[in-house]
Amino acid sequence: MVDSQTTVIVAENSETQSELCRSLLEKAGYHVLMVSNGSEALGMIRTNAPDIVITGFNLPEMTGIELLEAIHADFPCIPVILAPCVGSEEIAADAMLKGAASYVPPQSLKNLIPIMKRVLAGSYADRASAQLSAYAIRSEVQFMLPNEGSLVAPLVAQIKSLVERFNLRDSSGAMRVAMAVDEALQNAILHGNLEVSSLLREGEDTHAYYKLASERRLQSPFKNRQVYLHAVASRDVVEITIRDEGPGFDPTKIPNPTDPAYLDRPCGRGLWLIHAFIDEVRHNATGNEITMILRKQSETA
Repeated sequence: MVDSQTTVIVAENSETQSELCRSLLEKAGYHVLMVSNGSEALGMIRTNAPDIVITGFNLPEMTGIELLEAIHADFPCIPVILAPCVGSEEIAADAMLKGAASYVPPQSLKNLIPIMKRVLAGSYADRASAQLSAYAIRSEVQFMLPNEGSLVAPLVAQIKSLVERFNLRDSSGAMRVAMAVDEALQNAILHGNLEVSSLLREGEDTHAYYKLASERRLQSPFKNRQVYLHAVASRDVVEITIRDEGPGFDPTKIPNPTDPAYLDRPCGRGLWLIHAFIDEVRHNATGNEITMILRKQSETA
């Protein structure tokens, strides 16, 4: 159940998009504040800091991209989700690289609430964590998980805390790393172990996708497969390896994972986010293991 004090600012000058967002959020139990331009949104953030901001692109006075940059600079702990009524893949890709926590394509607004819940889960966990970053020199964690989606968020929060503990990224950058790890874990569970294809989400009705995943969690051989995560972090680098027990795929046949066209499609969107937010990405030869390497950024980066 959603905390009624969870505040969401929605910055959108399209009446139709605003009402759609408001309806979805209020039905889900969130406290929603609506603004129609970027300057108004930034002023509201300064006086009434929200838990999360949802913005479009084409805002008057201050564009959605400018609002994103301002929030990233002044309020790095507040995650921003892009949910435009219109916009190009190139602009969306640029915004993600500038600090957005996630992106909801116009035709996928129905996915706003689950995406937002994932972003908030990481954000809340971070605020509640006490860090000993000044004294840590190395940390290593290993997990073996069943195909249970509810375990992903707390595990992602642990990896995010590792990144911040060693000052490899600021809060906003660590949030983007968390989203990449989340995507990799979801891929390992759904596409790797449960062998559910993203093609089932390409149409308007995504029920078949989630129905098949639920069924396979109870069926052999799928239910017996595990996901393994191994992360090693130091003051210079963190290396995260995620492996599933599915049949894998041929990594040499992956189309360009950095093509922003994937942002608007379920197929390939996760890999785009991973490559956008992580410094180096590698797959093993059988395609059932991904290694993500994140290096410390220079002070001027």
